[in-house]
Amino acid sequence: MQQLSGIDASFLSLETGGMLGHVSGLVVIDPSTADPPLNYDDWHREIEARLHLVPPFRRRLVEVPLGLDFPYWIEDPHFDLDYHLRHIALPAPGDREMLADQVARIHSRPLDRARPLWEMYLIEGLEGGRAAVMTKFHHAAIDGVSGAEILAALVDLEPTPSPPPPPDTVWTPEAAPDPARMLAKGAVSLMTQPARAVRFGYRTARSLPGLGALVGPGLANILTSPGQAPELLRRPDALAPRTPFNHSIGRHRRLAFAQVSLEQVKAVKNRHGVTVNDVVMAMCSGAIRAWLGEYDHIPERTLVAMVPISVRDAANQHDIGNHVSSLVCSLATDVEDPIERLRTIHEAMAGVKEQHDALPADILSDATTFATPAIAGLASRLVARTRLADRINPLFNVVISNVPGPPVPLYTAGARIEADYPVSAIIDGVGLNITVMSLDGHLDFGLVACRDLVEDLWFMADALQGQLDLLDEAPAATA
Repeated sequence: MQQLSGIDASFLSLETGGMLGHVSGLVVIDPSTADPPLNYDDWHREIEARLHLVPPFRRRLVEVPLGLDFPYWIEDPHFDLDYHLRHIALPAPGDREMLADQVARIHSRPLDRARPLWEMYLIEGLEGGRAAVMTKFHHAAIDGVSGAEILAALVDLEPTPSPPPPPDTVWTPEAAPDPARMLAKGAVSLMTQPARAVRFGYRTARSLPGLGALVGPGLANILTSPGQAPELLRRPDALAPRTPFNHSIGRHRRLAFAQVSLEQVKAVKNRHGVTVNDVVMAMCSGAIRAWLGEYDHIPERTLVAMVPISVRDAANQHDIGNHVSSLVCSLATDVEDPIERLRTIHEAMAGVKEQHDALPADILSDATTFATPAIAGLASRLVARTRLADRINPLFNVVISNVPGPPVPLYTAGARIEADYPVSAIIDGVGLNITVMSLDGHLDFGLVACRDLVEDLWFMADALQGQLDLLDEAPAATA
């Protein structure tokens, strides 16, 4: 029995109203590259043979009575693989829009908390004889890096599947723990909350210079000068500007995706003396700016992005749970010239990274340890029911995440993987997420938005290549 961390449990507490706590991935494959061509039975056998490589596959939640403490994972005594593996098909030939619509519908449904929190779908009928594998996993169990670790456990580097290594131990299911025992453990944990809060407050006070990187300069000013909060909130730059996707979200999603050459991104990076992530941020900024120009208006003040970053070290490099922090950074959408926008983003990212380095790596996870699940869930429901996101400006406008993947070809059950599009989560007030995964010489962009807030998400996705071309065509700045 293993207890969830505060940050893991926070993804469960957030599931209310239109918010969902799971993330998905969409892998496009060519079944004909397998010998014999891939079919559902072969795929099912490959997943079954690798269950021991992905411990969360057979773990389910056990809640603490009254929500007094964070839940626990146990080895599910009623694990049923056939429930988690699904087989569907699109009306052939299924184009990208049909695939995205089907995945968006599946992604919009919550996972069953009485079972291990994942599902996988083999989707056939794609144009060109292609197929896709959709993986749906709760964020309480994985972050971007551990999601990549799970992918690595389920795929091969060669077309001929390699026999998986044998398990170190025999898997043993666990009986659900006694509720009275769980209640007692929760009560003990609750009594330690004040001491933990004091320690966290002391560490945070010592880290005030870095708060701007974590929550944005406007909120950082308010946190460090609470007596001036009313005056600071009236300032136009206190929070991010509002856009059509910065409102309360509904249950339904839109999905679009795009693929660009990593070699082209690196060429831009080298020519302009920035990082790959700077180029990705500039591409996203330009695409969002183009969408706003087409469907709404471009705010005079720049949009702001929240950028998740991994804080894994050697001690937790292969842990399955969440080890993340975040940066809040300008997207320079108020800058018209794409090269000037790239350079502005580069300088802004360098600044917030320096601020973030002044913070303890685990400050975000520490901050989630004080609110019990019952209180955190109540707060989430209150925000959703009062539609608070419709009445105040957001802390940030969009989440942009860049997850490094393997630079080599990958195969599943012998079929070559042609793309790996992330399908991430959105929250109230921030109805747009762009997550990027690198694989075998290309970057795969997955764009997720609230269906009620964003129309024509494909316009934004298709604009990404155009923004990269603009950056690629521009000459390097002279000193």
